[in-house]
Amino acid sequence: MGLPADELPVISETADEIVWHSLNRCPTLEAAGRLCLDTRVICRAAYEKSTQAFLSQLDPQLRFLRSYEEIRPYTEYCKEMILRVDFEEMMLLAITEARVSRQEGNKGYGALVVRGQEILGKAHDTAVTEKDPSRHAEVNAIRQAVQALGDGNLSGAILFSTYEPCPMCSSLAVWANITSIVYGVSIEETAKMGKSRIRVSAKEIIGQSPVMIEVIGDILRDECRCLYG
Repeated sequence: MGLPADELPVISETADEIVWHSLNRCPTLEAAGRLCLDTRVICRAAYEKSTQAFLSQLDPQLRFLRSYEEIRPYTEYCKEMILRVDFEEMMLLAITEARVSRQEGNKGYGALVVRGQEILGKAHDTAVTEKDPSRHAEVNAIRQAVQALGDGNLSGAILFSTYEPCPMCSSLAVWANITSIVYGVSIEETAKMGKSRIRVSAKEIIGQSPVMIEVIGDILRDECRCLYG
């Protein structure tokens, strides 16, 4: 980062995670103090997704997180970290949920909401068994996540889905401020397989939205496709 080591002391480091405390001079912190603004709000909005966008250029499985319980001026440092999330491992869990869905008589979709190494929500679609067309896998997983956090802002989290989220689910990801959507098989491909889909991609929904969400497809595409093979 071009800063002296004593301004960014490393607290812990493994092959998949590095955690440090930021002690360097911060213009945002100084401005927040002068304007009586809360860094727990403005730093999350201003820097978290932009930092992740930069990091994703190196490797999208590397994720940037900041602790908003340990942030200046509420503590003497800002606790920040970069860790690796195994996309294939997470997608396998979503596939397991999709198989449970089919066993229960639903349509066979699975989804997870993950922040760092923590799974905040893991679900499958229950629209058929609950007789509720809104109960898509992504909706169920996001609902679990916000309940687990007690917060409707899921910035920093990844939504994993076996199939590309429909416009409803992509829109919910927008309102939940998800950082990334990772899916297995695209809407276009599943439509060609005979699935009933609204042919509007997640990228199209997000492109018309007020937030930035990265969309990554084709993770374990063949394995997800085989759910309906």
